[in-house]
Amino acid sequence: MSLVLHFHPLSSYCHKVLIALYEKGLPFEGRLLNLGDAAERTAFLDLWPTGKMPLLVDEGRVVPETSVIIDYLERYPGTRMLPDDVDARLEARLWDRLFDQYVMTPMQTIVSDRLRRPEERDPLAVPQAHATLTMSYNLIERHMAGRTWAAGSDFSMADCAAAPSLFYAATLVPFTAEHVNLRAYFERLIARPSVARTLAEAQPYFEFYPFKEALPARFTNAST
Repeated sequence: MSLVLHFHPLSSYCHKVLIALYEKGLPFEGRLLNLGDAAERTAFLDLWPTGKMPLLVDEGRVVPETSVIIDYLERYPGTRMLPDDVDARLEARLWDRLFDQYVMTPMQTIVSDRLRRPEERDPLAVPQAHATLTMSYNLIERHMAGRTWAAGSDFSMADCAAAPSLFYAATLVPFTAEHVNLRAYFERLIARPSVARTLAEAQPYFEFYPFKEALPARFTNAST
């Protein structure tokens, strides 16, 4: 095993895979990507033409897409990120997709829009993304009643997706007072050593986050 992860420590999708790697305790080489560098971008596109990160390379085998990467890592020793029970495994996969599609995606829509010039911003996409996040929060609130983790009794791939998506989404659409279960779940997530480590490693890069002013002080240098 010789794992290489091409990533950026500010990326929410990269956080998802980093959390899984830390949960499993697997050694890997992290290669920080600078896609603004033409030569580095060309080399990365040669590895995987979509240009999406993170990207795992294992002994020359290229493994893309976060959920596939985490599934692939199950062949190695360490904490299981997918339950053995068939129904629990299905639930973990379902909530992995829900967090990616209905929290991560609208969050990234809002962030990407902030990066555009004012005349290029989308007047429809951002309100729709806000509405999707509100819907998702209410769905998660109901789902997490009486639960510790998103799927089954143990931390899983679903929680790897939940932590970064909720971390960034909460800076755009804050949780409300009615989101009691969601808030408690979020606190459990950020207290998890794998998540705390990932956020600590990202801290030096938070100054480049387009909504950095909305980051709570406990996650920034202002808290140290």
